Amino acid sequence: MARGTLVLTLVSLAALTSAASADTLPIKGSYGNKDGCAYAKSGESTGSENFFLLTSEAITTAASACTIEKVLKTEGKNFTAKVSCEAEGEEAASEDTAKITYGPKGYTIGFTSDAGIKWGPLPLCK
Repeated sequence: MARGTLVLTLVSLAALTSAASADTLPIKGSYGNKDGCAYAKSGESTGSENFFLLTSEAITTAASACTIEKVLKTEGKNFTAKVSCEAEGEEAASEDTAKITYGPKGYTIGFTSDAGIKWGPLPLCK
C-alpha cells in the first residue's frame, strides 16, 4: 500500500473510532499545501511526501495523522487543541497539544512536545 494511502486510511479509521468523543475546530473549509488541498478536493492521495492538510477534525501529513480531541482555547482564529496523533510505523497513538495560529498566509501548526515542529503556513484550499 502506498505510504500516503496508508496514512489516509489510518486517518479515516481514527476519525471513525474517535468521532463520538472528538471536538472540532471552529473553521470553515480545508487548509493545506498543494497536495493536501488536492486530497481535500478529490479524496485521492497524490502519494506525495510533501502533504499537509488541516480540517476542523484533523491535521494530516504524509507520515502522521492527528485527530482533534478537544479545543482547549480559542482566541479569534487561533486555537490550542488536545490532539491524538498516529505516526506511520507506530502502533499506539500519542497525545499532544497543537497550537494552531492564523496569519496572512494561512494557518501554522506547532506542537508543545517539540518546539522545532512548524507546519505551514497552510492557505485555504480553493
